[in-house]
Amino acid sequence: MTAVTGLRVERRDEGWVVAGPESEDLRLVNDYLGYLGDRHYAPGTRRGYAFDLLAFLRWLAGQDRRLDQVDPEMLLRFLASCRSTGPSSGPSSADAGSSGGGREEGLAAATVNRRLAAVGGLFAFRAMRDPSAPNPMPRGPAARRAAPGQRDGLLGHLARPQPRSALRVRQPRRLPRALDAGEANALLGSLRSWRDRAIAGLMLFSGLRSAEVLALTVADVDIARGWARVAGKGGRERRVPVDAQVAGWIQTYLLAERPDTEASTLFVVAKGRNRGQPLTPAGLRTIFRYHRDRAGVPAGHPHALRHSFGTALAEAGVDLAVIQALLGHAHTDSSVGYIHLAPVRV
Repeated sequence: MTAVTGLRVERRDEGWVVAGPESEDLRLVNDYLGYLGDRHYAPGTRRGYAFDLLAFLRWLAGQDRRLDQVDPEMLLRFLASCRSTGPSSGPSSADAGSSGGGREEGLAAATVNRRLAAVGGLFAFRAMRDPSAPNPMPRGPAARRAAPGQRDGLLGHLARPQPRSALRVRQPRRLPRALDAGEANALLGSLRSWRDRAIAGLMLFSGLRSAEVLALTVADVDIARGWARVAGKGGRERRVPVDAQVAGWIQTYLLAERPDTEASTLFVVAKGRNRGQPLTPAGLRTIFRYHRDRAGVPAGHPHALRHSFGTALAEAGVDLAVIQALLGHAHTDSSVGYIHLAPVRV
């Protein structure tokens, strides 16, 4: 087995890692992924970065180069390869943050930028550990605004925007894709188990992300009062209202469907050899893939349900700050897209 085919992404107790023949490059990559875990990056982000760095290591192996031999010219060639070839490994385009459908010209701009961000972060991590190691990632002009974390605190107004990488692909600005009433009803009508209805209901009527739904514990949902405690990105917690009908679905699932298990996770596997184990992201994707085909709703991805929730709030005239709080966005910039939708739909 060659070094290229021997590399793969695995999930271990310590998190997502790139496995393969032992090498100094592989140790650096996994040290960096562990560092992201120490900084409480979301599991989905660490998973995506692991696949991005896997692609970079495979590309380097094809060029017969190591990480310490990378220079800006090689990074430009890597960027060109990303734009000219489709995804050969890793998450599906929807999981990897692709912002479009099938693309003959290669990876989507958002996916390429995330891949370059992962590579740039790796070299920044190496330079932090070894100041004498050069960082080959070219620096571009300063970002237009500071990162959300830099704006916090009494002196947040003094924070200066940090320079961003010059290796970025221009991303088209797209509005969130929401399901119309017919599509949402068709998708919900296709779901047969109380568990699956409750999952879809929490996304559609409470605006939860896939990872947030899967992270819910039984104790997080107050069925009587109609509230749920949600662990969002960056360790931020929020309380969201739970629709009365969805609360009924959750209660019926707990009483009639949920198998006896020691797992505290709310949603678990209902049957098979993994019965009683927490439902995984792959399992959730399989559920939605089957039912959107069955219902004839090709846009029925989990995140589309969350977009539908945000769009409904905007159309109802809900204040932007409230939309931001309910969706768990770190900054209002992420919520503005829903406001842009409202005049078009109205």
